[in-house]
Amino acid sequence: MENRPATIWTPLVYSLLLAVGLVVGYVLNSDAPLISLGGNPSGQPGNGNGRVEQLLSYIEARYVDEPDAEKLYRAAIDAVLGNLDPHSSYIAADELQALNDNMEGNFKGIGIEYLVIDDTITVVSALPGGPSETAGVRSGDQIIYVDDSLVTNVTEKQLDPASLMQGPEGSEVRIRLRRDSEDGLISLNVSRASIPLTSVDAAYTIDPDIAFVRINRFSKTTYTEFMDALEEHLEQAQAKHLIIDLRGNPGGYLQEATKVLSELFVERGVLLVYTQGRSSSRQSYKSSGRARYNIQNVAILVDGGSASASEIVAGAVQDHDRGIVVGRRTFGKGLVQEQYPLSDGGALRLTVARYYTPSDRSIQRDYHGGGGEDYRSDLNRRYESGELTGRTAVAVDSSQIFYTDSGHPVFGGGGITPDHYVPLDSSLNQENFLQLRQQVPTYVFRYLRHHPEVKQLTELEAFRRSFRPDMQEVVAGLTTLARKEYGNVETVLSPALQRELALFFRARMARQLFGAAAYFRVYNQEDETVQQALRLLRNADPLAAARGASNNL
Repeated sequence: MENRPATIWTPLVYSLLLAVGLVVGYVLNSDAPLISLGGNPSGQPGNGNGRVEQLLSYIEARYVDEPDAEKLYRAAIDAVLGNLDPHSSYIAADELQALNDNMEGNFKGIGIEYLVIDDTITVVSALPGGPSETAGVRSGDQIIYVDDSLVTNVTEKQLDPASLMQGPEGSEVRIRLRRDSEDGLISLNVSRASIPLTSVDAAYTIDPDIAFVRINRFSKTTYTEFMDALEEHLEQAQAKHLIIDLRGNPGGYLQEATKVLSELFVERGVLLVYTQGRSSSRQSYKSSGRARYNIQNVAILVDGGSASASEIVAGAVQDHDRGIVVGRRTFGKGLVQEQYPLSDGGALRLTVARYYTPSDRSIQRDYHGGGGEDYRSDLNRRYESGELTGRTAVAVDSSQIFYTDSGHPVFGGGGITPDHYVPLDSSLNQENFLQLRQQVPTYVFRYLRHHPEVKQLTELEAFRRSFRPDMQEVVAGLTTLARKEYGNVETVLSPALQRELALFFRARMARQLFGAAAYFRVYNQEDETVQQALRLLRNADPLAAARGASNNL
């Protein structure tokens, strides 16, 4: 971007400061309505009913330079919401549809997962049953043309691959592909369709009597997907115990979380969570008493990325001593948002209540009236303090002590502290290792081109038993890619980091060959949190084993 003299930006900066300053001043010093819904039909400044509306109308009509009205409105909105909590937010119209599609569990497109490799859209997989798979798109295909538009040099042209593929359901797009086994381009017509976004990443029988289910978020389809997983592995495979992996799960729909929870309690009327706010009366969510399966021992896996609905699940299981919570302290989001449509096509997501676990604890972290850098950097602070790595104990607020059904102490005010703590291996944060690891998804394609024999392993179990790549070759290939991006990258890794890199590479290769769930079936073989959960579930009394251990609590 070309550098302009600072004086060109000065009027806009002053106008933004004026807008924000007056907004905050009026908020603090007046009882009049803050914002008036609807437009200003006269087009004259000062005729709107809301103070912000009047303010911005004067600026638009009289300011010495032409202001950017949209930036002024966003500055005003951000100033107001910045004085609330970290999770109340404005969602612009162009962002709202994508957000709603994500939570509804579908979007309109051609049904591929892709990476940008060598600045070209490369198909990781065509989603099973989707329009691209039906049309003949294969893993590894490179998309060269979309309709008549050349779509190589993605970064240089600032292309958004997702927007190129999306469109109205039933509309057709012509794509031309480059495939290694073919000389020319392959032309395919693909009809766009509603593509389901699954929230259950993996479900399989990890041990003869233990099922594993990983949930990445709580969307509108989560409960249905969860029940399908239980039918396959608790009914057909006859597992008795259950691991639910909620690591990195940011939450979602409260109702989906409580429906999943209800399947863990055979009794009717067990309190799962309740919400309450200044203008919202208490609303309790209880078990239905219609659990389809008699699940015995339960383990919930969590970490610092587990938030909101994930914490509801972990909190209810812990408070009722229903199972064990394994991993690291959760994010600490105990606020409930409702979404309200706005006249500009966007929406206001406003915090209206807090949720409380069955023991009456709120697990919302302190946010000091806003969501600034101090709030957002909490995980970094946990790492630096030694909490994540197990060097120091988990920080708890002793003034917020509560008790589970059996009298075990638990704490509010900062996420769910697990029953069994699994520290983070600090060596995995080594910069050189991370730079190499980042190249693995791209390198998988290059490796397969040079080792086509790997594709002869057509069964996942055979792959798990026999695929052991030459890591010197792999590290050398990853280093070549990393040096293009970062410059000086070393090839020397400690034995522990080389083992971790080999595990990740094998898991990504399994994903490429056998689908997304295969990644977890390979990686979980050596994942420390999963292995600790398995060890505890095999104990005669998993809860006593988890809470009785000296594990940083």
